[in-house]
Amino acid sequence: MNIPANLKYTKDHEWIRVEGDVAYVGITEFAQGELGDVVFVEFKAIGETLDKGEAFCSIEAVKTVSDSYMPVSGEVLEANNLIETAPETINKDSYGNGWLIKIRLTNPSELNDLMTPEQYQGIVH
Repeated sequence: MNIPANLKYTKDHEWIRVEGDVAYVGITEFAQGELGDVVFVEFKAIGETLDKGEAFCSIEAVKTVSDSYMPVSGEVLEANNLIETAPETINKDSYGNGWLIKIRLTNPSELNDLMTPEQYQGIVH
């Protein structure tokens, strides 16, 4: 299973890639595999500031519907437009073009509470 070293992870299988004061958030390869084929994503709260742990989207797959949660607090700057037209991108490239939202960090110290790739590896095996 692919667990990139440059990301931080949550127990709910979200990842975050920080670039300065903004970050990209998505779901892990493990999560997309558990969901199955993604058919629709409903983004919530674009332009709003959400707290760590709040739901920012619902992912509908053939098997189930699942919420994704903020790994840290932040302002939701944008949703990935590609996902709206091609939700299967999450299955094909969950760490690249399959990112879900871009946020501006409001409490960067919360990053310290997230899992390292090694810690995340420990919960998915």
